[in-house]
Amino acid sequence: MALFVHLKTVSELRGRGDRIAKVTFRGQAFYSRVLENCEDVADFDETFRWPVGSSIDSNEILEIQIFNYSKVFSNKLIGTFRMVLQKVVEENHVEVTDTLMDDKNAVIKTSLCVEVRYQATDGTVGSWDDGDFLGDESLQEEGKDSQETDGLLPSSCPSSRTPGEKSFRRAGRSVFSAMKLGKNRPHKEEPQRQDEPAVLEMEDLDRLAIRLGDGLDPDSVSLASVTALTTNVSNKRSKPDIKMEPCAGRPMDFQVSITVIEARQLVGLNMDPVVCVEVGDDKKCTSMKESTNCPYYNEYFVFDFHVSPDVMFDKIIKISVIHSKNLLRSGTLVGSFKMDVGTVYSQPEHQFHHKWAILSDPDDISAGLKGYVKCDIAVVGKGDNIKTPHKANETDDDDIEGNLLLPEGVPPERQWARFYVKIYRAEGLPRMNTSLMANVKKAFIGENKDLVDPYVQVSFAGQKGKTSVQKSSYEPLWNEQVVFTDLFPPLCKRMKVQIRDSDKVNDVAIGTHFIDLRKISNDGDKGFLPTLGPAWVNMYGSTRNYTLLDEHQDLNEGLGEGVSFRARLMLGLAVEILDTSNPELTSSTEVQVEQATPVSESCTGKTEEFFLFGAFLEASMIDRKNGDKPITFEVTIGNYGNEVDGLSRPQRPQPRKEPGDEEEVDLIQNSSDDEADEGGDLASVSSTPPMRPQVTDRNYFHLPYLDRKPCIYIRSWWPDQRRRLYNANIMDHIADKLEEGLNDVQEMIKTEKSYPERRLRGVLEELSCGCYRFLSLADKDQGHASRTKLDRERLKSCMRELESMGQQAKTLRAQVKKHTVRDKLRLCQNFLQKLRFLADEPQHSIPDVFIWMLSNNKRVAYARVPSKDLLFSMVEEELGKDCAKVKTLFLKLPGKRGFGSAGWTVQAKLELYLWLGLSKQRRDFLSGLPCGFEEVKATQGLALHSFPPISLVYTKKQAFQLRVHMYQARSLFAADSSGLSDPFARVFFINQSQCTEVLNETLCPTWDQMLVFDNLELYGEAQELRDDPPIIVIEIYDQDTMGKADFMGRTFAKPLVKMADEGYCPPRFPPQLEYYQIYRGNATAGDLLAAFELLQIGPAGKADLPPINGPMDMDRGPIMPVPVGIRPVLSKYRIEVLFWGLRDLKRVNLAQVDRPRVDIECAGKGVQSSLIHNYKKNPNFNTLVKWFEVDLPENELLHPPLNIRVVDCRAFGRYTLVGSHAVSSLRRFIYRPPDRSAPSWNTTARLLRDGRVLCNGGPSSHPTGEVVVNMEPEVPVKKLETMVKLDATSDAVIKVDVVSADEEKKKKKKKGSSEEPEEEEPDESMLDWWSKYFASIDTMKEQLRQQEISGIDLEEKEEVDNTEGLKGPMKGKEKAKAVKEEKKKRTQNPGTGQGSEAPEKKKPKIDELKVYPKELESEFDNFEDWLHTFNLLRGKTGDDEDGSTEEERIVGRFKGSLCVYKVPLPEDVSREAGYDPTYGMFQGIPSNDPINVLVRVYVVRATDLHPADINGKADPYIAIRLGKTDIRDKENYISKQLNPVFGKSFDIEASFPMESMLTVAVYDWDLVGTDDLIGETKIDLENRFYSKHRATCGIAQTYSIHGYNIWRDPMKPSQILTRLCKESKVDGPHFGPPGRVKVSNRVFTGPSEIEDENGQRKPTEEHVALCALRHWEDIPRVGCRLVPEHVETRPLLNPDKPGIEQGRLELWVDMFPMDMPAPGTPLDISPRKPKKYELRVIVWNTDEVVLEDDDFFTGEKSSDIFVRGWLKGQQEDKQDTDVHYHSLTGEGNFNWRYLFPFDYLAAEEKIVISKKESMFSWDETEYKIPARLTLQIWDADHFSADDFLGAIELDLNRFPRGAKTAKQCTMEMATGEVDVPLVSIFKQKRVKGWWPLLARNENDEFELTGKVEAELHLLTAEEAEKNPVGLARNEPDPLEKPNRPDTAFVWFLNPLKSIKYLICTRYKWLIIKIVLALLGLLMLALFLYSLPGYMVKKLLGA
Repeated sequence: MALFVHLKTVSELRGRGDRIAKVTFRGQAFYSRVLENCEDVADFDETFRWPVGSSIDSNEILEIQIFNYSKVFSNKLIGTFRMVLQKVVEENHVEVTDTLMDDKNAVIKTSLCVEVRYQATDGTVGSWDDGDFLGDESLQEEGKDSQETDGLLPSSCPSSRTPGEKSFRRAGRSVFSAMKLGKNRPHKEEPQRQDEPAVLEMEDLDRLAIRLGDGLDPDSVSLASVTALTTNVSNKRSKPDIKMEPCAGRPMDFQVSITVIEARQLVGLNMDPVVCVEVGDDKKCTSMKESTNCPYYNEYFVFDFHVSPDVMFDKIIKISVIHSKNLLRSGTLVGSFKMDVGTVYSQPEHQFHHKWAILSDPDDISAGLKGYVKCDIAVVGKGDNIKTPHKANETDDDDIEGNLLLPEGVPPERQWARFYVKIYRAEGLPRMNTSLMANVKKAFIGENKDLVDPYVQVSFAGQKGKTSVQKSSYEPLWNEQVVFTDLFPPLCKRMKVQIRDSDKVNDVAIGTHFIDLRKISNDGDKGFLPTLGPAWVNMYGSTRNYTLLDEHQDLNEGLGEGVSFRARLMLGLAVEILDTSNPELTSSTEVQVEQATPVSESCTGKTEEFFLFGAFLEASMIDRKNGDKPITFEVTIGNYGNEVDGLSRPQRPQPRKEPGDEEEVDLIQNSSDDEADEGGDLASVSSTPPMRPQVTDRNYFHLPYLDRKPCIYIRSWWPDQRRRLYNANIMDHIADKLEEGLNDVQEMIKTEKSYPERRLRGVLEELSCGCYRFLSLADKDQGHASRTKLDRERLKSCMRELESMGQQAKTLRAQVKKHTVRDKLRLCQNFLQKLRFLADEPQHSIPDVFIWMLSNNKRVAYARVPSKDLLFSMVEEELGKDCAKVKTLFLKLPGKRGFGSAGWTVQAKLELYLWLGLSKQRRDFLSGLPCGFEEVKATQGLALHSFPPISLVYTKKQAFQLRVHMYQARSLFAADSSGLSDPFARVFFINQSQCTEVLNETLCPTWDQMLVFDNLELYGEAQELRDDPPIIVIEIYDQDTMGKADFMGRTFAKPLVKMADEGYCPPRFPPQLEYYQIYRGNATAGDLLAAFELLQIGPAGKADLPPINGPMDMDRGPIMPVPVGIRPVLSKYRIEVLFWGLRDLKRVNLAQVDRPRVDIECAGKGVQSSLIHNYKKNPNFNTLVKWFEVDLPENELLHPPLNIRVVDCRAFGRYTLVGSHAVSSLRRFIYRPPDRSAPSWNTTARLLRDGRVLCNGGPSSHPTGEVVVNMEPEVPVKKLETMVKLDATSDAVIKVDVVSADEEKKKKKKKGSSEEPEEEEPDESMLDWWSKYFASIDTMKEQLRQQEISGIDLEEKEEVDNTEGLKGPMKGKEKAKAVKEEKKKRTQNPGTGQGSEAPEKKKPKIDELKVYPKELESEFDNFEDWLHTFNLLRGKTGDDEDGSTEEERIVGRFKGSLCVYKVPLPEDVSREAGYDPTYGMFQGIPSNDPINVLVRVYVVRATDLHPADINGKADPYIAIRLGKTDIRDKENYISKQLNPVFGKSFDIEASFPMESMLTVAVYDWDLVGTDDLIGETKIDLENRFYSKHRATCGIAQTYSIHGYNIWRDPMKPSQILTRLCKESKVDGPHFGPPGRVKVSNRVFTGPSEIEDENGQRKPTEEHVALCALRHWEDIPRVGCRLVPEHVETRPLLNPDKPGIEQGRLELWVDMFPMDMPAPGTPLDISPRKPKKYELRVIVWNTDEVVLEDDDFFTGEKSSDIFVRGWLKGQQEDKQDTDVHYHSLTGEGNFNWRYLFPFDYLAAEEKIVISKKESMFSWDETEYKIPARLTLQIWDADHFSADDFLGAIELDLNRFPRGAKTAKQCTMEMATGEVDVPLVSIFKQKRVKGWWPLLARNENDEFELTGKVEAELHLLTAEEAEKNPVGLARNEPDPLEKPNRPDTAFVWFLNPLKSIKYLICTRYKWLIIKIVLALLGLLMLALFLYSLPGYMVKKLLGA
């Protein structure tokens, strides 16, 4: 497959020159050869071939551009030809001759001839019918006769086409899909207007709405967002920045909340751990847990901060575990974990929930992990709301490895690494001492020193290291490296490098630089470790002139935007991953400082001479404070141009060029010899000559430059690292384009323009082209010697990222459909963030340019322009966005002075032209200036061609008239204490300004005024001015009688320019009104609706201009209204107002409001309510509905706001304003008559929430028109998944299967006993309200999980849908419906009834309620279904720093509603039955007379309360206020709890409307002093009471008359249903045969019997009535969702900490009118009492216990074993057996019984203990701890501490079943490596077996240290009383004594016995042998002794 393009000729070219052509397809471009010196015809005759991988789509585009070629400069575009390859794909071969379009999309005469061939693989090409293409016949006709109309695209001006002309036309520059339009969009639904062809996919829209033809109705306004208004039309001007105030550096409120839940696997034997949590410098610790390696804490800590975000996010959170810490000793650190706050804040929802932090020991990096701490960490800023996951019972066993406390993408195994920060040298330091001292020194010693002693301090991850101090040096040389050791990847994002000045008293920062590790590394699989440099980084801070007390010192610390260059530092960074097994490694993580190898000078790049040129074209809007002194502007780049240091040359010698060092950039041929040596005497001129300002108006001055514009130029020398900036520029260009496009799309969606999806496709197309363009450009200069490793790696990763982004953009583009625009827009926003992130270059090169305004040599205001924005390049994409353009700069005050209102006033507005580039490229530096000037050069440069001018004199000037049409503004800032303003607008253009009139007391002024600026002189070429007029600044002020006017906001606009030779006619004129966003600082402060036109005054003077024929408004004085063609077209509307009442009015000037009245005003007309005669007695109005007629614009977007004001009528006819409210948009109140043709069932595409829709056999079964909803218990096997189209006449049954209890049992039996016994059917008597509550919470969590899953499904499904398209000829509406139903089907949650859907977790059948994780209002649209609440405001709008919020300005609320409709209303509305004309559109509203109501508030529990006491806890209790009732439940406070369970209900009698605002507060009880408010929540009961959603008493899921689920409402379901039908005038209810009810045309079926408490069944209609109520939203016309039985979760707020949640409260409110039957007793929801149990543990034997002791005499190993056990905590109830002494085999016999009584909460699986926290505590605190039995073996020692041998911890709910014999008992049972059946003592009651005991060895691995045989027996307290047993071996039921071997004794008690044993047992045979041997020896000795005697005797014969 391939595409061939044969470019033949281009004819009718103008002038002669070199031509080149560029042919682009699929982002790949080919260039033709250059045709030199050709005149009007260029004969290219070249063929280009693209091999094609995937077949060409019929809407792909081929683009051919023809350029004038230039060797030196970038090529100049002549014209472009684009062709959609539709015909080519069909016919394989097309020949076209057509005209080109220029870059403004106008047709030019030049035409080209081209031939295109396409060779497909199989020769197939799609067939396609022309009629599919456009709805516009005339264009189609043309399409048929001309072969070239492949892409019929409208041009910007239809009148320009002559009939014979070839008609290939196109609007906009992008490549887009025009061809698909006809296929999936039926014309019937959206008829194409003649003037609005289908293909309006525009790229560079000069205006947001392109004005096509005259058919455009004058009202199609567009919201000119900032982007549209400042869009570049041509290239002479760059965009102004509209936001003025620096946002960095301003302090904000932050709250860090950390819950330490538990720790596991801590390394160490028998430790007493404490967890310490540090955030920054604040430290808090948990309590100590004794003798455990897995302590459970569940303690909550809160840290509050008020600092700027930058400081906050750099704070380190450190969690460390300390062993045996107490008052006297600090304990030993086990391990710690560090992470910065910014990492937490960047997580989704700003939090980590239930994650495990890995502990490591910073002093020993070769050791492994030291354990885990489970915690929650959340960081909240003001206004963030955190969705806390629901605090339900955490029973699931934790998967530690899967839930580590690490951000996404960080590997769980982090390694230790060394971070080497290499500090080489610094330059350009400012002087830091007074020169006074220096002069004294110089006088005495005669030496002249540099006045600064610098050193560098680096801080990272909470550690600091610093280099040596270099005494007295402006250019210090260090060559040192600071080494940090930390885990990699680090969880701290930024490293702070600071140059400081060493001083005897205190060191001060000179400058600060932050290294963001994310920007210098990449964690992808092809990523790289952090690396940087060696490179220079620039530091900015306060101004350079030294003062003792520098007010901007913070700027040097890195807070806020620096206002001047401070220094530059050469540094490098490298990271080395450590091999911790290496023995030579130093194992500590202390910071080290060592020498680094110096680097060569040239390593940062070759130093080049750069040239900066600037021309000041205008300086206006100079603040009047600076108006009387001469003003000069100074421009600096680095220290060049700086008056203080006066560096005009680098101190180092300027590098001379070596021969042969040629550069590819050296394209400028030295055209004249004089340029070669001009460098010598080109001194820089960095400031403009001083000049006195002239008055513009009362506030501002301007400098009278007129036709002589001063210039500056600076030579400077920097390392040549332009490539870095170029790459950043390319990405910035792509990002700017993308942002502009996305803003357009958002605007189109906001203003409901047609086809935003096409614009989005265009944006994506452009994005992918831009990405591919980057790939081709960025890869240049590869061989650059000075490229650092980071340059290479960043380039690779940027190229990868952009390549994949281009791919994604392409695929996304194909998926953009009408209904997915919003989702895809979000994805595009991610692209934008990523591009901005990539474009930020971490290695600086050229410092930023600062422009300072000096008034009388005092620095007043500045602007800072990044140098990359000014950098020149030959390649257009690399060019800085402000290079060689006129930039509008607004100067601002430096540092803190610029915060707040001071920062909003403009100090000066400059029109400044800037150019920065290499000196040798500077031939062209004037090219972008507006033409028509002559240069004025300094004397020495007169003859030189390229010597820069010192000023420009403009000879060409044009005269203009500006007309400003100020129509209206809305939602302005309230500047007066009354809550209103007296606004007027001041319009500035060049050096003139005018004001509109002042309109008093309004936030939505309609000025309707035209301002005319005459005699405007603009300098430059007429044509350029047409495309690039200067901008207009509009400022809005509040007029004050005293003092000067207050600034309220500012916006910019560009006028529409008409030249003298153009006609004042459509499409461009008259201009349209557009909305401009008004900014005040960084915040938006309203919109301005206006239009601006700039008209050239031709030779004939003003006579040529369109006449100003508007009548002068005589009553308003000489004010001209906006002329007719521009002002909106009006029609008559009627506004009906429902006046209900006023609430909570605060005092006005200390007087109470007594007789209020409401005034409504809109567009000059209005109506007043009736007067409330006594506000205290009844704050409701007695006349409910009034109306007035008014003329409003046809276009709803232009509707003026409606103002609501409340005044208090005092005596003597005086009025005081109480408060006001402006309804900025009337759209939601516009009544649109229902479309009668639509089917009457409003649920066409809506299905039941948890029902199934079944086909219903045939039409015979029900009278037609009925829909049956069935609640019969239905066998859940036959689940039919068919969907039915439900329609008013269709006949469908809706079945809701509720599986009844007996059916469940059947299913149970069927299952048989193949698996473990299931949870048995819960016994009714055991169940209580809490069972229902916990079951509901589980359901809620399950649903949230399902939603996440189905959310993912939907995404995937959409992708599939998009590719296949919907099969079959579906009509548009049906299609939409199918999609909706499809979605419904997928998102249907497995409700309670469908047990068999989720077989994996069988839940017992419990009736449930709905748990809302948020307020009920947010679920039901604030209950404003017919009664709206308008907040009345008074007082000035607060700005951020006052911390005042909207809340504080509310002085009351007006309740009522509005209805707006065009006047002749359709007849049928008023003809409906029961139409009451006095109520107008508000039919059927209840009476507003006072009514008495019983309010019942159930408070379930609170979670995550903000601690109120020093110990980090609180003692909360509930306080409820309603009207005069104030209940404080103080005696029932809950001690030391942050998650208290209240379980209380309160009854209050109230009368609406006087008492309708319920406040539920949680207070902290204090023994001494007043109780503190923790937080409160307010509920408007009145809206709930009157709402159609029936929020008085929630509708339960089932109806029962006894038990835990008893019906709460005094009215039964059938009565409620009857009443609803009567009120809504619905036919019904008709209870048919038992189990059926018919309402309107719906039939509901369900069970027809009910069981009473005695088990008797009796018939009832309540079940079916309840079914109808639960599906009330499906009733035609009147249906709406009724509030179910529920618990809502409300955030608690504290007025002292606005916007930051202080905890949450779960509650619900029931309301019963007192005139109805009284409700029953309140539900009992008191907290479950724990059940008392006794656990009996018998320790029978131990075996294989490790032998610890060496025998005293024999050195044999033995152990003196005893077993220790406890259940609650070691202090309370530890019990020890007696000691089995001297076990030689590790066997021990005990027969010892422990008794553990405990209180247990089965629902939460926790043991409850109450104990005093310390001896000083006032009361006992309740703790809940997991039920875990700990058994330990110890070796008893008499003189030293006992030795710990091993332990096992058994969770009583799930522990491994014991082994039958000691042999079968293995270590794996406890570590969970083998699958052991788990048992629960609460189910088994009695368990006996062998369990292994483990301890850790030196390598932190578990080893088996013994086995224990034990028996566990659980009894309830009653059973234990009946059957008592003794402790140890005591009575009753004593255990027999253990049969211990005789060795088990104590040697020093009976030494004889011990000798007997020592000797007898072991050495028996030895002793016998020795005795025998001794006897033998004795006998021998005796024999020898007596032998001589005998012999003598014998011899003598005696």
